[in-house]
Amino acid sequence: MTPSLNVGSQHRWLLTLLTLLVVLLSLAPSLRLLMEALSDLGQGSSAPLWKVLNAASTWRALWHSLYTSGLGMLIALVLGSLFAFVITLTDIRGKAWLVFCFMLPMMIPPQVTALSWLQLFGPASPLLKSLGMAPPLGSPQPLYSAEGIALLLGIQSAPLVFLALRTSLMSLPRELVEAARISGARQGQVWGHIILPVTRHGLIAGAAMAFISSLGNFGIPAMLGIPAGYYVLPTLIYQRMANFGTGVLAEMAALSLLIGVLALAGVALQQYWMNRSRFGLGGHGGRAHDFSLGRWRTGVTTLLVMVLLLILVAPLLALVVSSLVPAMGVPLSLDTITLNAYHEVIGRQGATWRAVRNSVWLAGGAALVLMLCSLPLAYRLQRLPPRLQQLTLSVIELPYALPGVVLAIACILLFVRPLPLINLALYGTLGLIFVAYLARFLVVCLKPVSASLAQLDPSLEEAAQLAGAGPWRRLATIVMPLIAPSLFAGGLLVFLLAVNELTVSALLWSAGNETLGVLIFNLDEGGESVLASAVAVLVVAMVATLMLLLSLMAPRLPKGVVPWQG
Repeated sequence: MTPSLNVGSQHRWLLTLLTLLVVLLSLAPSLRLLMEALSDLGQGSSAPLWKVLNAASTWRALWHSLYTSGLGMLIALVLGSLFAFVITLTDIRGKAWLVFCFMLPMMIPPQVTALSWLQLFGPASPLLKSLGMAPPLGSPQPLYSAEGIALLLGIQSAPLVFLALRTSLMSLPRELVEAARISGARQGQVWGHIILPVTRHGLIAGAAMAFISSLGNFGIPAMLGIPAGYYVLPTLIYQRMANFGTGVLAEMAALSLLIGVLALAGVALQQYWMNRSRFGLGGHGGRAHDFSLGRWRTGVTTLLVMVLLLILVAPLLALVVSSLVPAMGVPLSLDTITLNAYHEVIGRQGATWRAVRNSVWLAGGAALVLMLCSLPLAYRLQRLPPRLQQLTLSVIELPYALPGVVLAIACILLFVRPLPLINLALYGTLGLIFVAYLARFLVVCLKPVSASLAQLDPSLEEAAQLAGAGPWRRLATIVMPLIAPSLFAGGLLVFLLAVNELTVSALLWSAGNETLGVLIFNLDEGGESVLASAVAVLVVAMVATLMLLLSLMAPRLPKGVVPWQG
């Protein structure tokens, strides 16, 4: 065997081994969860699954989950469709800033979203106190309700509808619209008879993603529902784990399986309806159609700005005001304004810096490891047969498609005992959260790299191979430099999502291992709302900065890598 053939064979085997390890990391938690949930089925009503299914609290929480997620999906459809249609198809001004601001709520942690809205309404709101608009003391907090939860779930997931619908609108062939115009169709007829039917699959995809995202959301139902005794499935699992610990793992596995089945059923239903509503289109898309708004442009622009002021600016302003007062319920004035909360969380509270250190280490470490794995993994996947490639990608996407609370329970089950052979215990350590982050966010880093690899001209690598370059050298000197921007963007997206993550870490953290998301949740739950607001303001500033950095990189990246760039 020649040396080049030997190197090529080693190259393939190493990449195949990496692919198998990644598949194992993605699949093992779900398989362990399935085994635990279905254990002891032969014991009848004493089996964990039957206990869960026979409990009234399960069906009550299930109904609450379906109600809040369904109502949140409808709100997301209205908001996402409004912005997608207007920004993509009309000549409205300031599109880039409108898109950036509309996408910001999706990147802000859900517990921060809930906290900002709680500071906006209610009798103790410092902002309303400052404006003289606060309701009387003792008035109920309107957000502590199913409809309050649904409202914030809808705002949080509206960008998902926007992204799905905008993708369909950008691929809409201009020839269809131009032919209708030449035939004398009015703008209303073009929208009703061409645009809406052709982009129906985008609406269905967006609605399904909004529903699945809302179903697995923990931060919003926890901060708005737990104080009111209104439990959805993720918060029910959290409460049971907090009260009974690992002794109820089998029952929590059964509950998690129920959420997982609902989420996967939503994904399957989405694919079914998309396939039924998909059209075969010819022509050229990818550019806005710029329907002229004429005299309506000022009014439509004002409407979008007003919506953004309501769903983004007002809650964030309330959050900032709440962080600058000495206590909740105190109006902001020149006499009461203070930076004591920031001084406390930054200068005195050791938990803040510990949470920052833990979050940055976990998010940065996960981003770095996934960047190192994504390039060789995407390189190997591109060379697999199409069916095997699709199957592997589906397995890798599973931890991200499942709600975070399901993955958390699965990881606890998988690592509650020390690892065999090396006798290493991960349960109760940052290592367990790190492993969960690797499984959950792998697909976030992998997709931009795969998209970039698919755009590379294969003749570049073929020329290097003819010149005698081995596979590793081609990967390092030809492929790596060309896809480096996408690799960095994927890592930055992982960091952005992981640094404020709560849904997974809420069940996996232990004393001394708090993350930023857990810190904000615990501060608010412990009655320290002013300190929670100060930490949340710092988190929002960090998120906005990272998003701006990604926006600046967008011109050098493949289309679709940065979600809020067209």
